[in-house]
Amino acid sequence: MDLVTLGAIGLCIMLALIALRVPLAYAMGAVGFVGLIAAFGFPEGRPVNLMRGWNVAWSYISFEPYSAVSSYTLIAIPLFLLMGFFAFYAGFTRDMYATARAWLSGMPGGLAMATVAGCAMFAAVSGSSMATAAAMGKLAVPEMLKAKYDKGLATGVVAAGGTLGALIPPSILMILYGIFTEQSVGKLLMAGLIPGLLTAFMYMLMIFVRATINPKWAPRPASVTWGERIGSLKGTWSVLILFVIVMGGLYAGIVTATEAAAMGALGAWVLAMVSKRLSLADNKSSVLETIVQTSSIFAIVVGAKLFVGFITITGITGVFAGFFINMDLPPIGILLMLSLMYIILGTFMDPLGIMLLTLPVVTPVVQSLGYDLIWFGVIMVKLLEIGMITPPLGLNVFVLKGVVGAIRSNLKRSSGASHGSC
Repeated sequence: MDLVTLGAIGLCIMLALIALRVPLAYAMGAVGFVGLIAAFGFPEGRPVNLMRGWNVAWSYISFEPYSAVSSYTLIAIPLFLLMGFFAFYAGFTRDMYATARAWLSGMPGGLAMATVAGCAMFAAVSGSSMATAAAMGKLAVPEMLKAKYDKGLATGVVAAGGTLGALIPPSILMILYGIFTEQSVGKLLMAGLIPGLLTAFMYMLMIFVRATINPKWAPRPASVTWGERIGSLKGTWSVLILFVIVMGGLYAGIVTATEAAAMGALGAWVLAMVSKRLSLADNKSSVLETIVQTSSIFAIVVGAKLFVGFITITGITGVFAGFFINMDLPPIGILLMLSLMYIILGTFMDPLGIMLLTLPVVTPVVQSLGYDLIWFGVIMVKLLEIGMITPPLGLNVFVLKGVVGAIRSNLKRSSGASHGSC
């Protein structure tokens, strides 16, 4: 069988499995492994030899996946996740939101603006978009609803603000992008900082304008004194220290991304223990959740490694690259087409899966167009952010739906208990 045809069939089967809600790691791994068997077991113009295909595929699966997840750079992912969970369980998230709320709540849409600021600060210690949306949803949505904010605003702000976790360093997506494209992870993390902060500022500006035009949309709560504002700053010192440890070391060139992650995780644990805000149970929960999240991410990485090996052998990446390059469009036109593709894929797929699925095809195209891969990495992550809140699905919206549903259930139980006691 022609290898390019085999690659196209494999890609279609993979997309069909995703549409059937087969977990991405299993879909990519299964198609990659079977595809390797087919590629070497049914060689074009030669007799069928399934045993040869099996031996080659088994040899590949016994080495490449382990090589992928044992990468030194990849160690940064569980370390950054651990830093985020330590910060969450120690209450640093609550402190950050309280500070932002104290300084911004007196402005039009102040609570919503404070939520975006809180998302940006939590993103600086979490590295995950969905974790940021879930954590801030538990804190900010009840406060905004209590202040009579529009329900769409209260939930939409958290869903959009949560996407900052994918761009503001440390970003798990940036780390994996750097590994799969063989780019400097440190440079990628630094490149995402300004775009992430600019995105947060534009969100806040939009909220301010909308709330000024329609004050009923976001009523102002009671005013906060300057003493309360100054006092709230004490809640930011822990996050600022962690940010300086991680990003300061990277910008100064003192540490690598992996070393910065290790320092950040250790720093978060020490700060939490010194402030006596991390119990033994919290330590256990932080480690267990880190293991669960890391296992999920690494499973996708292993599946992607198998699928990428199959796709590379078939040569379909070169066909796609040639298709885009030979189109009668300027480079910016092709880039716009790729941007639309990422936004559409983001409406129904996990951003990590989208990135690992498309990089083998897209990277040669971007390089042939003359674009810098560090720059394109920031663009790709930004596009994935947009997809995470774009209808008809949008993963951050689903995460927030679960959080808000839990909040409503708790409120109903509390209301029922209060009526019963009466």
